Amino acid sequence: MSAADAEAVLADALSAGSLELGEVARLEEVVDRRALGEVCRSFFELFSIPVRVFSSEGALLADAHEEQEICRYVNTLGNGRRACSKLVSEVKGIDPEAGAVTHPCFTGAEYRIVPIVYQGRRLGRFVVGPYMPAERREVPRSLLVLDARLDGEAARAALQEMPRVRAETIQRIGDHLARVLDLILFSGHRAFLTSNMHLASVKESFRELVDKNTQLQQAVDRLRELDRLKSNFLATVSHELRTPLTSIIGYSDMLGSGIGGELTEEQAEFVETIHGKGEHLLALITSLLDMNKLEQGTMRLHREIMPARALIDDLQKTLAPSAAKKGVILVTQVGEGTGTVFVDPVRIKQVLFNLAENALKFTPKGGTVRFTANVTEAASDDDGFGSVLLSVPRRAVEIGVIDSGIGIAPGEHDKIFDAFYQVDGSSTREHGGTGLGLSIAKRIVEAHGGTIRVESEVGKGAAFYLTIPDPDDA
Repeated sequence: MSAADAEAVLADALSAGSLELGEVARLEEVVDRRALGEVCRSFFELFSIPVRVFSSEGALLADAHEEQEICRYVNTLGNGRRACSKLVSEVKGIDPEAGAVTHPCFTGAEYRIVPIVYQGRRLGRFVVGPYMPAERREVPRSLLVLDARLDGEAARAALQEMPRVRAETIQRIGDHLARVLDLILFSGHRAFLTSNMHLASVKESFRELVDKNTQLQQAVDRLRELDRLKSNFLATVSHELRTPLTSIIGYSDMLGSGIGGELTEEQAEFVETIHGKGEHLLALITSLLDMNKLEQGTMRLHREIMPARALIDDLQKTLAPSAAKKGVILVTQVGEGTGTVFVDPVRIKQVLFNLAENALKFTPKGGTVRFTANVTEAASDDDGFGSVLLSVPRRAVEIGVIDSGIGIAPGEHDKIFDAFYQVDGSSTREHGGTGLGLSIAKRIVEAHGGTIRVESEVGKGAAFYLTIPDPDDA
């Protein structure tokens, strides 16, 4: 709801007394008792006439008075105390319906009881008095016969201390006080409505938030279900495909080796193509299975301690034939004191082979691919940022695969580790691939408690570094 809409609704509510926005039912709901008390005190200080404000239920909301001398004297008498208590009860019980009323006191004084009306509803009343009518000069008989111990001269002297007011003056005082109270009520009602509107707005916002949260939760549950179905589908399909694919690869291999008879040159080429594509498809299926296991958290690592140099040397020997065939130079660099790493050899070799194969694929003839291993440090971040500042760095081994190929734009660095993402996603891309290798590599490295990063610029090659920290108990 905009500010303009809120003001419009507030104006309508003030003029119509909207029940939905909080029609005033009780005086104490909207009136500020402190402000009400200050108004009563100001009237008392100005006119020396007591003022009291009562709710419709008779609760005293404001009181400004000083005990009159005549009241103090009468309360020293037994019958006087009883008469005063009865009079106070009568005045408090009066609920003027048709307008202001005047109620006499046995002392000759009077009380003016004025209804507090707002939006056509009587919310309470205020009482002005006691005061002595200006025209009254004699001590009334009702006071003289009140108690046998009453001293007429003392009563007359006490009555002289009571403020005297003409009837028209007391009426104007009552009317003026009624208008002031009306303004206080209007201000309080406005604040009351604004508060109700704000509360209604908050409730509506909360309801909308609950609805959106419910929708989001339903969407999350649906995505989880879809993810589960996807994982089950991938696992089922991959397993179902591997069985016939293994047969295809096996029989094509046997045909290529001449077990089924001599093949012509063209037939041998066809069989080699079948075998190569079968191997490629098997690798894709294996990647899908690995990705599914990583997502489900079911891939188990079988870690062991092994020399970092052994990983680098094995990688160089595996890629040497392909590098020689393409005319790419392989270089290995292992820093002094690199020592060992605590890894799953099969999975780490899978990561390194994927990185090295990519490096070789994107490096032109005459280029260089380097495999490096060096000691570095990795700070523990188990407890958040603060612990990084205080924690003792852990020993780690950083293995790098650096090529002098086409490079990767900085804007692509974070994206290349997403599943199925490829820098060149067109159907006519020069270099093949599924876009799963780097995503799987990242997840495997992270499963080892390590990190993987890339440093690259277009035309200046790419460098991938994976950092494997020592375990705490190693």
